[in-house]
Amino acid sequence: MSPLDRRPPDLSGLDGEGSVQVHQDPTARIEGAKVFSIYGKGGIGKSTTSSNLSAAFASLGKRVLQIGCDPKHDSTFTLTGSLVPTVIDILKEVDFHPEELRPEDFIFEGWGGVKCVEAGGPPAGTGCGGYVVGQTVKLLKQHHLLEDTDVVIFDVLGDVVCGGFAAPLQHADRAVIVTANDFDSIYAMNRIIAAVQAKSTNYKVRLAGCIANRSRDTDEVDRFCDKVGFRRIGHMPDVDAIRRSRLKKKTLFEMDPDDDIIACRAEYVRLAEALWNGTEPLAPAPLPDRDIFELLGFD
Repeated sequence: MSPLDRRPPDLSGLDGEGSVQVHQDPTARIEGAKVFSIYGKGGIGKSTTSSNLSAAFASLGKRVLQIGCDPKHDSTFTLTGSLVPTVIDILKEVDFHPEELRPEDFIFEGWGGVKCVEAGGPPAGTGCGGYVVGQTVKLLKQHHLLEDTDVVIFDVLGDVVCGGFAAPLQHADRAVIVTANDFDSIYAMNRIIAAVQAKSTNYKVRLAGCIANRSRDTDEVDRFCDKVGFRRIGHMPDVDAIRRSRLKKKTLFEMDPDDDIIACRAEYVRLAEALWNGTEPLAPAPLPDRDIFELLGFD
């Protein structure tokens, strides 16, 4: 019997108007570390951003834990150089008896000493990914793995604003949205803003801002931010070095430096410093869908 069967998620209360969510177990609260959740449209580069941000924090001497929240379990492979087993995979091997696990069974060291965990998820259509995230955090706490951590980064799948998507927001101090300078990415960002705002009524999470990723220009992103009261806090240009780093299964911090890599590293370090020092909590006003169509693009 799995933990999902033993303890069904609490769906008894509303978490945002018209929304039923998986509620946080109070014993699984993350304390001490600064916690960031990375969101954005599917395929926009959240894992690349998360891993390089983890490496940047590590380069600043911070003790970092990155938690991948996607059944594909590919969040941390540029840090570790491999696809590591997920928490769900490991639990299956011990017939879902977490007391039989050791930390080295599910936590893996990546570049710069970054601790890497892949939460994984239930098989398609069989359970809630949010509860898997909660079980992962509980496991980390039971093994005292959060006590010596300065920064926790949740890398969250896609942009479907469901309970599983929203679960890391119950732990996070700040949510960061990765976007590109195009309609689809900004449309998804607008929906994510609404989801985070709903969570912020009951949890401490607040929006930090957005990162324009793989984009030569930022004019459409900046126009949207100006309209809704949001802020662009980073910009990663569309350079081939980032694509090559993924193929080599490395973060930019491990790559042989060239001008592009040096510039991108510097931007990630600047962003890590800004997040560590604290960002102003933002409360943008997301636009109705039709207004997004009116705002973006050309006549």
